[in-house]
Amino acid sequence: MIGDVVADHGLWFRVESSGAGSGVRRAAERLGMQLELGERRVADLAIVAAELTSNLVKHAQEGVLLLRPVRRAGRAGVELVAIDSGPGMADLTVSSRDGHSTTGTLGIGLGAIARQATWYDGYSRPGRGTVLAVQVWSGPAPEPSWAGGLVRPIIGEQVSGDGYGVRIAEGRRQVLVCDGLGHGPLAAAATEAALAAFRDAPAAPPATVVQHLHRAIGHTRGAALAVAELDPAVGLLRYAGLGNISAMIAVEGERRRGLVSLPGIAGHHRPAVREYEYPFGAGATLVMHSDGVVDRWDLADYPGLLGQSPLVTAATLLRDAGTRHDDASVLVARGWS
Repeated sequence: MIGDVVADHGLWFRVESSGAGSGVRRAAERLGMQLELGERRVADLAIVAAELTSNLVKHAQEGVLLLRPVRRAGRAGVELVAIDSGPGMADLTVSSRDGHSTTGTLGIGLGAIARQATWYDGYSRPGRGTVLAVQVWSGPAPEPSWAGGLVRPIIGEQVSGDGYGVRIAEGRRQVLVCDGLGHGPLAAAATEAALAAFRDAPAAPPATVVQHLHRAIGHTRGAALAVAELDPAVGLLRYAGLGNISAMIAVEGERRRGLVSLPGIAGHHRPAVREYEYPFGAGATLVMHSDGVVDRWDLADYPGLLGQSPLVTAATLLRDAGTRHDDASVLVARGWS
């Protein structure tokens, strides 16, 4: 079987004034109806979208919101990720309780979001801002995802040349991060070709999958890409990469360990592909990103972040380490729940 988590790049909204809220709400309602969530859940989704944007307007600096569909195990839902660099909160759990307010309002916004959402997660630090991730599904929540990521285009472009993929192929948990050469539609076409080839690739080790992708995107301008396979049963991570995709294993309280990618461009020439194995025990987290994210981030600045969902971890790193002068993507995966 191939598939576990599938999400498209989605729509990014800048939320700087109350007028942005109506646009986000309408877009969320349209997406919910397209995915046939049902009238009641679409109404709940509208409340979530309105409260998220209201919080960004009231509290945020540089607030943005991502809206996209998310699919898992044959089902579809709507995902919203609100990201800001505002004052942050010392205790997100307390701030989510009805009646708690820092602006003199009724303080029901975060509580309403938590009640209407099927799944909800967040991370906040005083002086560093807040990330809130919400999913609205019809019916019960699916199992928590073991991987999550975000993609953001360079300023001035509507599409990104970066992308990521997640799949389970005959029991193999594999992830892909891809950076099409350059920017714009041609870079995006290279990455889309790589993602399609990844979905259809044989259930094989990462080096074999990378070679498959190299052959499959020869008609494009090419890409830097890397494939990782998480094998928690034996405590190993297998990795093969070409070009400037950064990848590292992070464990709370320890120094991160970088993974080796070889020079090359998938789709061009005949690159050398080599697979490496790394210890990947309980509590380990894989972080992969394109060169649109600087690699100088330090997990010591984010106590408890690795305990949050992969999506919230990825969104926090994208906010603080992503550059707006390049396409940027971050993927986070772990072999433990």
